[in-house]
Amino acid sequence: MDRVRRAMEGAGIPSGDSYDLPTSGATFPDGAHYRIEISGIERLTTLEAALDEMHKQGTPVHRLISTVLGATLLTTEELRAFARTAAQARVEIIITPGPRPQWDLGKQIATPEGAVSGLRIRGCDNLRYLLCDIYRCLDLGFRGFLVWDEGVLSLLSELRDKGEIPKETVFKVSIFAGHANPAGARVLERLGANTFNPVVDLTLPMLAAVRKVVRLPMDLHVYLFESFGGQNRMWETPELARVASPCYFKIEPGASVGALYKPWVDQGALAAMAREKVRQAKIINEIVSQVHPELHCSALGPADLAIPRA
Repeated sequence: MDRVRRAMEGAGIPSGDSYDLPTSGATFPDGAHYRIEISGIERLTTLEAALDEMHKQGTPVHRLISTVLGATLLTTEELRAFARTAAQARVEIIITPGPRPQWDLGKQIATPEGAVSGLRIRGCDNLRYLLCDIYRCLDLGFRGFLVWDEGVLSLLSELRDKGEIPKETVFKVSIFAGHANPAGARVLERLGANTFNPVVDLTLPMLAAVRKVVRLPMDLHVYLFESFGGQNRMWETPELARVASPCYFKIEPGASVGALYKPWVDQGALAAMAREKVRQAKIINEIVSQVHPELHCSALGPADLAIPRA
């Protein structure tokens, strides 16, 4: 056991979870400890509802995960209007490019045993299609993209380094990549990720150990789909912000990803859910300010966000 501990620590990885729960010394560039991320902003009407509710509630929202079923489902003009509206509101948009896994080849991931293999892009053709969707969105001004495949992340980072992709472009690694420990987080950081979403059920000591190894912002689900276990960690948000700063608190309630974000879901229902998520963001801010008033949420539109260049 001691030999393994020394080996892990020699490699720069904690040999155990951080049960002492040390306070993170890292923050966002503006000095804030946490920000708010909302998923499922599928259409322009959903975006407009979220922004309207943000102003009504007086609660900043910093990042919106958009077109979860793929940007291929929006017309060029719809995407252009989406980018323009987000730019005017100074919110970061993380576009999900398509085609999404389960909509290209095969359904291994949907089988009981195949589900543990994670989402990956199958073959060079589908990789090219994905890049085409990313380039399309880049040309329309978007500067943030969701990535769920480490190979794709590596390629995108290389293209960014070479100037093929604008240097200010942000790559967020999805929860579907399935990372859950400091070693995995370090791999993502080395591959060029700008932020990542660990699996949902990491404890505070586990997250504290990850924070010891990487400076990447962590995107932490605090309210999650029933299909993922239906977790509600709102009262943990003060301690999550303290030990994992800088972090995004991610709000994504509902029955399941598949039930909510299919392309045929009614736009009115999506807009109503977006408003509810903003209201829940206000609750998070109230809880954190009550328990840890020394911790701060970013104001609207900090300079380091990947706001569309519309």
